[in-house]
Amino acid sequence: MDITVVDYGVGNLGAIPNMLKRLGATARITDRASEIERAQKLILPGVGAFDTAMSNLRSLDLIDTLGHVRDRGLPILGLCLGMQLLARSSEEGSLAGFGWIPADVVRFRLDESDRSLHVPMMGWNYVRVIRPHGLVANLDEDPRFYFAHSYHLVCDNAEDVVALTTYGYDFPSVVQRGNVMGAQFHPEKSHRFGMKIFENFLAL
Repeated sequence: MDITVVDYGVGNLGAIPNMLKRLGATARITDRASEIERAQKLILPGVGAFDTAMSNLRSLDLIDTLGHVRDRGLPILGLCLGMQLLARSSEEGSLAGFGWIPADVVRFRLDESDRSLHVPMMGWNYVRVIRPHGLVANLDEDPRFYFAHSYHLVCDNAEDVVALTTYGYDFPSVVQRGNVMGAQFHPEKSHRFGMKIFENFLAL
């Protein structure tokens, strides 16, 4: 299985191919539209700012290319910032996202009286699956993943939410609509739990 990882200049991508290789898959990291058009499955990773990411994708002339991949029905997985780009917009910036998931991205609104919680949220937290989907199939009991983010999705439709995580309140940590999926955490930094997410993605 050949997985295409989109390189649009945000984040360290090295850990993703390493995990996929252990699962017997080949990962191609690329910013070339011609290679992305030929993708079998696509991962949209990312760490950083929403507007910077969308600007980079536009500069690389990848907006329409990624849209073509989505329209072909191929599995697309957005990770962390990559998941947020699937939404319409973000409070972090002014540019439009892809809008493939009917949702907006908002900054954590935490109770200021609870000084145990900080923004950004950084570290391990639990993911609670609320509806079945292949991406989260056969996870160990109480799966934990590594998070690092200040913003999260608010979905229009509850049926697009696959899993929730609690940080002051519940927020969507896995979403899915059609062939488009997103995980707010970093599976590439989440050891065996993250490995299972990649294994499930390969099996879709």
